[in-house]
Amino acid sequence: MLPEGFEARMRALLGSEYEDFLASFDRPLCTGLRRNPLKTGFTGDLSRFSLSPVPWCPTGFYYDAVSRPGLSPYHAAGLYYLQEPSAMAPAELLDPQPGERVLDLCAAPGGKSTQLAAAMRGQGLLVCNELHPKRARILASNLERWGATNALVLNEHPARLAERFPAFFDRILVDAPCSGEGMFRKEDAAVADWSEETVRMCADRQAEILRSAAQMLAPGGRLVYSTCTFAPEENEGSVSRLLRGRPDFSVETVDAPWFDRGRPEWLDDPVPGLEHTFRLWPHKLRGEGHYAAVLRRAEIGARGDIPQQRLVPLPDAVRDFLRLFGTDGTHGLAFGETWYLPPAGLPALDGLHVLNAGLRLGEVRRGRFVPAHALAHGLTVGARSVSYPADAPETAAYLRGETLPGDAEGWVVICAGGCALGWAKGAGGVLKNHYPKGLRRLK
Repeated sequence: MLPEGFEARMRALLGSEYEDFLASFDRPLCTGLRRNPLKTGFTGDLSRFSLSPVPWCPTGFYYDAVSRPGLSPYHAAGLYYLQEPSAMAPAELLDPQPGERVLDLCAAPGGKSTQLAAAMRGQGLLVCNELHPKRARILASNLERWGATNALVLNEHPARLAERFPAFFDRILVDAPCSGEGMFRKEDAAVADWSEETVRMCADRQAEILRSAAQMLAPGGRLVYSTCTFAPEENEGSVSRLLRGRPDFSVETVDAPWFDRGRPEWLDDPVPGLEHTFRLWPHKLRGEGHYAAVLRRAEIGARGDIPQQRLVPLPDAVRDFLRLFGTDGTHGLAFGETWYLPPAGLPALDGLHVLNAGLRLGEVRRGRFVPAHALAHGLTVGARSVSYPADAPETAAYLRGETLPGDAEGWVVICAGGCALGWAKGAGGVLKNHYPKGLRRLK
């Protein structure tokens, strides 16, 4: 049952359209996934999922829910990310380019971050931030499975980042915390937690986040603001408040024919341009409720220049290991005993809470290198790999953490359909399983 206050507000706003909107809550949910273009060695078949294209996302597809792709080894290999189709829109609207500086400010659990990483193709700097520590760890794990090698994962308050990165980023995505009205169809908790006070609190929080984001956008840069709610206070209202305080920002007109226009008439005193923002309605497309606005900062002022992080030579054991897998690396970054191969142009990280700084390589223990799980996903899988079909018993056994038979010696990447799952170490006719215990399947 929908909240009475929500129903009353939507009935008043939508008028004759309300009954169609209400009927959408009784329709089946839309399920979607995004293919990972960073995984280039895939040799399997995804036809079993009955895929059909999502119009606004070239790598997005609807799938048949009964096929349960989340249980497939291909999901463990990072071949795709399960994501609600409407949620694919904001990153597409941001349109990041390889080589740019890009920020995903409210990034967990990582769906949009992985989408940005795919578009950047490992080139440039992708900063993914999440305020809540537990969610930040989930974000880092999802980016590692995706094979994102240019991502810096932070656990910081947006205001603190604004102090560190003034006018620094070419593009910023703010998928803001919101009242979650667009998720009412799929999440009972969103319905239970809703109140008019929550809407007001979210709008206040969004204003604060947007102010911080605006400070970090370089002159001429693009910012996409998005929510998964219908409330005008959190959508057109939040954009309007930002534009009133930042006259150097404006709504950018972007062609997106699949989406409905913004509703400036739902505000008492709207700023110009809100009709060029976007609303995604569950009764008008195959997806849940979302809002998105594409904003542009004027070419006024100077771009921020931040000192780069000092790197140090990689230990010989690390360099030798990387060469075995056709990867060159001379300098890196260490946090404790863990080594990273950072993205080019990494800014100084002193004082920041860093969860990941590029490609996590592994640890040197007593002069020997032990590779990280992330490294298996970040490598281009070559000769030192053992690949099984996705439905092979060996694949299922590996994901359960079991030892496999095999003649390989030393470290090898175990693959499903040509895509990496993780590490094993061969010796004496067996492959000792190094799949992380926290990821292992019990069945």
